[in-house]
Amino acid sequence: MSAFLDYLEYVKNQLTGIGIVDIIDIVIVAFLFYWVFKFVRDRRAGKLLVGVVFLAVLLLISDLLEMRALNFILTNLFSVGLVAVVIVFQPELRTALEKVGVESLKNFKGRLDSDEVADIRFAIGEISVAAESLSQSKTGALVVFERTTRLGEYIRTGTTVDARVSSFLIGNIFFNKAPLHDGAVIIRKGRVHAAGCFLPLSSNTEIVKDLGTRHRAAIGMSENSDAVVLVVSEETGVISIAVDGELKRGFTRKSLESYLVSILLPEEKHITERVKRKFTKRGGNTDDNQ
Repeated sequence: MSAFLDYLEYVKNQLTGIGIVDIIDIVIVAFLFYWVFKFVRDRRAGKLLVGVVFLAVLLLISDLLEMRALNFILTNLFSVGLVAVVIVFQPELRTALEKVGVESLKNFKGRLDSDEVADIRFAIGEISVAAESLSQSKTGALVVFERTTRLGEYIRTGTTVDARVSSFLIGNIFFNKAPLHDGAVIIRKGRVHAAGCFLPLSSNTEIVKDLGTRHRAAIGMSENSDAVVLVVSEETGVISIAVDGELKRGFTRKSLESYLVSILLPEEKHITERVKRKFTKRGGNTDDNQ
């Protein structure tokens, strides 16, 4: 009993010694652990983490049981392992650091001005119409919506257009005899900024084998940036969206437009939903009064 009371006293002393800096320290460490877990959960790095944990457990066991040969090998492996991890998983680490920078600056960027919102909203509508038309004619297309990560290195691989978005323009660019139809169109601030751009292909080995080069390029672009990538299949006409390395398929014109608004203009979506709820509530009250 006395040992338990001594332990409680020890815990009490430790808690009373915690200051504001210690609390901030704990919160930051907890956030870092959560962010790392969230990042590696659905990527190849997740398998790497499992392997590292397994080797760390082996190292601990070899140290406790005095397995000198195994301990020597694992100790030397961990001493050079960090460099190997950086080299092998350079794309994932780059993406992680880019996302950290993006998330850190989002709150300081502020809201889009009304003209920019109007341009993006108009572009979404026109591209949705174009996607439906391209889908019906089974014409392949690849459209990238630039967000906070600048895509200058990919824009330089194509031809600068800088034109207002229209469904006819998108259709003409991806016409199978047009000179720029094989590349991607990059949308910046609601305008067609460039066309015929080359995108990085995803190296993910778990991608379905049926997907072609356009889909791999869409996934690769979304893995290397926070861009939203629209792709229309030339073989099936299926409309898909790639975001954060994940591909969502089977969009119609209406569902595509709704999804793009929700992800590119989240503030507008929330305002629209509040207005709908408000009028729905008023309508219900009116019916009750009648």
